[in-house]
Amino acid sequence: MTSSFLARLHSPQRPVIVFDGAMGTSLQTQQLTADDFGGQQYEGCNEYLVHTKPEAVSKVHRDYLAAGADVIETDTFGGTALVLGEYDLADRAYSLNKAAAELAKQVAAEFSTPEKPRFVAGSMGPGTKLPTLGHIDFEALKNAYGEQVEGLYDGGADLLIVETCQDVLQIKAALNAIQEVFDQKGQRLPVMVSVTMEVMGTMLVGTEISAVLAILEPYPLDILGLNCATGPDKMKEHIKYLSEHSPFVVSCIPNAGLPENVGGAAHYRLTPLELKMALMHFVEDLGVQVIGGCCGTRPDHIQQLAEIAPTLTPKLRQPRYDRAAASIYLAQPYEQDNSFLIVGERLNASGSKNAGRCSMRRIGTVWCPWQRPRCGKGPTFWMLTSIT
Repeated sequence: MTSSFLARLHSPQRPVIVFDGAMGTSLQTQQLTADDFGGQQYEGCNEYLVHTKPEAVSKVHRDYLAAGADVIETDTFGGTALVLGEYDLADRAYSLNKAAAELAKQVAAEFSTPEKPRFVAGSMGPGTKLPTLGHIDFEALKNAYGEQVEGLYDGGADLLIVETCQDVLQIKAALNAIQEVFDQKGQRLPVMVSVTMEVMGTMLVGTEISAVLAILEPYPLDILGLNCATGPDKMKEHIKYLSEHSPFVVSCIPNAGLPENVGGAAHYRLTPLELKMALMHFVEDLGVQVIGGCCGTRPDHIQQLAEIAPTLTPKLRQPRYDRAAASIYLAQPYEQDNSFLIVGERLNASGSKNAGRCSMRRIGTVWCPWQRPRCGKGPTFWMLTSIT
């Protein structure tokens, strides 16, 4: 079955696709009470609203669709059993994700026309536990994502978005879970990954954008881009890198600027016009094809984007992907001169008794004396591990 979303994305017109704005920001404007969430114990669990007050979620969807959004996201950002478990709702993960997708599809159908089709993206957030930091093991996270993916898939989502990603291992767990569900269902959906680069220029765990691309390039993605954390000004260099090197369609879904604490609440200063001007530059000069808004953006922001989108033509990109290996932090391009390429790590074998013992037990490893430390207390070695 051909994806209607991909048909639209890759049509000869190369249209700029506009995503919706912030779900949480819009829900907050409705002044919901604890009763709306189903009781004080569930207050703040936006995902549970699709069960306790679905009209509140429907209003958010309708407001963004009325503003002109091509894609709305499901109310499932924290929809894994791991996050829902904080509200004793872990056993509702599948049903809540399925209900959220069905609700979004129902509202999208009210606005969809042949000339302007509307789509539903199944939202998959980062959760509250990152595997790189040891909060959770990879398999447990993958299994939690698998349950969420199945609910979104069965609810009719047109595509899946793994968003606000803070850890590349978290992304890989989500993507592996997605692929397992696709294998079970016998049909894939389009997949979008949106990473979050902090103010310091890396992901939360320290990953640079070049390493992100090196790690994700082998996956069958359709869209790769950025969202959250900052406004578009802080995203430009990362978007430029993806524009020049990524083989995937590039997306940019910024916050309405950096959040400021005003009266104990987060306040975002970027106006709809400022967001429009920044993303117009990204589309025309950097080739971005998918735009939208994250934290602090409202229907007014999306309306500005939707009005300008039909007049824009994304710059024709000619990306050159430099093949590379990557650690959790950096990418190492496969470039070498006429000598052999050293891949490994430096180790002082006499640094401790355990280090020396472990080094002698390694199989298939070559140890080469490099230099003797100035203290004269023992040689330093380079560990060269064969690549298969």
